Amino acid sequence: MSKSSATNSDWEIDEFDIPGYLSALDITPGPPSLGLLEQLHRAHVFTFPFSNVEVLLGDHPGVKPATVGTQLVERRRGGYCFEHSQLFAAALETLGFSVRRALGRVRALASPRTHMTVLVDVDGVRYLCDPGFGFSVTGPIPLVEGAVRDEGDREFSIGRIEDEGWPLWAFQRDGEMEHVLDESTVHAADVSMGHLKTSTDPESVFLNHLMVMKHTPEGHVTVTETGMTVRVLGKPTVQESLEPGQVVVNVRALGVALTDQEAEQLIQIVARLRG
Repeated sequence: MSKSSATNSDWEIDEFDIPGYLSALDITPGPPSLGLLEQLHRAHVFTFPFSNVEVLLGDHPGVKPATVGTQLVERRRGGYCFEHSQLFAAALETLGFSVRRALGRVRALASPRTHMTVLVDVDGVRYLCDPGFGFSVTGPIPLVEGAVRDEGDREFSIGRIEDEGWPLWAFQRDGEMEHVLDESTVHAADVSMGHLKTSTDPESVFLNHLMVMKHTPEGHVTVTETGMTVRVLGKPTVQESLEPGQVVVNVRALGVALTDQEAEQLIQIVARLRG
């Protein structure tokens, strides 16, 4: 088993049910390779939805490793970057990949470091993996200035920028910055702090909007409190306004498991968010 700069005990990777995770992805374990990394990344974003439903329901159990695995794999609740990236990194380390976790700032240098990604070294090349960004890349991209990943209707690229002289990597979609990150050491406590900020700050976007997203065989689907957006390769983007009840129906359709009581609660929350 490979170890990253932060120890495996710090990240408690033994708390994850990796066989259960790989079974959910329908992935057969194998030796570390770029091909396997590509398969894992794509399968992850096509299986587990990005979702802040748990935050809106007001009962988020936190981002400890054992909880993350239960939330995503067993309960099928979806999650955001701190959950997706922790699970993805733990699986990669268990399979023998060399992994480093990274934190970044979303869309602006003044934003807090509240986005988590995974850096993976394969055959002497470091790759950025971003399984927890919602409408993001479906596979790894080299962490090299000028690197490009063409996904048909979207182009992702990597560039270098500086923040008061400190070098950062900029991850861009169609020329627009999605987030910036550095390669400084990240510990589990940093993730807990990021989660506290995003899940409890009254100004957090996760407390003021519904965001459920998933890559599907037909395209990429986004559900918010006001409606649904469907992006299909080679076709115009379709936006549909939905009533609160329909919003929740589509949240469930994207793979977020809800009890009937939770669905009713979410309908009321959606109605409140719509004003």
